[in-house]
Amino acid sequence: MSAILEGKPDKRLAVVTGRAYPQLAQETAEYLGTHLLETTAYDFANGEMYIRFTEPVRGADVFVIQSHTEPINKWLMEQLIMVDALKRASAKSITVVAPFMGYSRQDKKHQGREPITARLMFDLFRTAGADRIMTVDLHASQEQGFFNGPVDHLTAMPVLLDYVRNSMPMENATVVSPDAGRIKVSEQWAAKLGGLPLAFIHKTRDITRPNHAVAHGIIGEVEGRDCIVVDDMIDTAGTICEAVRTLRGAGAKSVTLVATHGLLSGPAIDRLKDCGAREIVLMDTVPVPQSKRLPNMTVLSVAPLLAAGIRSVFESGSVTTLLNGLPDDMRPRNIYA
Repeated sequence: MSAILEGKPDKRLAVVTGRAYPQLAQETAEYLGTHLLETTAYDFANGEMYIRFTEPVRGADVFVIQSHTEPINKWLMEQLIMVDALKRASAKSITVVAPFMGYSRQDKKHQGREPITARLMFDLFRTAGADRIMTVDLHASQEQGFFNGPVDHLTAMPVLLDYVRNSMPMENATVVSPDAGRIKVSEQWAAKLGGLPLAFIHKTRDITRPNHAVAHGIIGEVEGRDCIVVDDMIDTAGTICEAVRTLRGAGAKSVTLVATHGLLSGPAIDRLKDCGAREIVLMDTVPVPQSKRLPNMTVLSVAPLLAAGIRSVFESGSVTTLLNGLPDDMRPRNIYA
C-alpha cells in the first residue's frame, strides 16, 4: 500500500495509500514510475483499525492517498491513523491526498446549532500531523482557508474539457450551470470551449432535506441546443436528473452531464438510467464499480492529475500550471478508468 521513489540526492518521496481505493494509488504510482510497497493494515473485531508501514519513512516527503468513499467515516479514520503513524515515524513532511474530500458540502451554517464539518475535517488532519492537503475540485474553493497550511486545490477541468471537446460538436453547444453557485465554473467552461453561450437553472434547496432541490426555470437560451451541464459531484442524482428534465422540457436537443465526483449513492443509478441524458462523464476520484456503470457513462482516470500534482509538490514546482492541462509525460496512455 505504499511506494518509495528516488528523488533528488537529498530528498526521498514516499507514496502510501489506504484500503479505500488501492487501484487508484497503483495507477498513480505507475505514472510516477514506481511500484507500491506493502503496508500492514487490518481491522480488529470491534472495528478498530491497525496500520504499520513496513519500510522506514524517516526523513521522507510522504503523500497519503485515500479516497473518501463508502463507508466514508471508516476511510477518513484510516487516513488519520496513517498520518499519525507517519508523524511518529519521523517523516519529514506529510501531505494528505484526498481526491474527493469528505464532508466538503458542509462548508457553512444554514441554520443555528449546525456544524461546519468541512472545517472540522481540515482541523482533524492538521491535528493528526498533516503539513499539506491535496484535493480535487472542492465543493467551494474558499474551503482552502479552513486548513492552516498549504492546500493544493487541483481541478479536473482540463481533463474533462479535453474529453468533451473531442466527443461532441461545439457549434450548437450551450454550457449550463445547474444552480447559481456553479455559475463561475460554468463561465470558465464556456470560455475555454470557445466562448459558448451560458445558461443556468434557477432552483431552490430545502435545507431541512438532504439531496433535495426544486428547479423553477432556466435563464438563458437552451431550445434546440446541445446542453453541457457541469457540476462538482453527482450523489443521489435527484437534482441533476431534475435539471435534465427541465432542460428537455425547455426544448434542449440533448443533455450531457459532466461531474468530477461520481458518488452515485442510493437511487442514483436508477435515476440516471431513466433521466434521458445523452452521456454522463465522471472522474474516478472515488471508485465507480462496473455494477454502477451505465452504457452512456464514461469514467475518466484522475491518476495522471494526482501524479502530476505530487511530482510538482515534491520537486517544488508550480501546481498552478496544471490548470492549463497535464504535462506531456503525464498525459494518459488510456484516459479511461
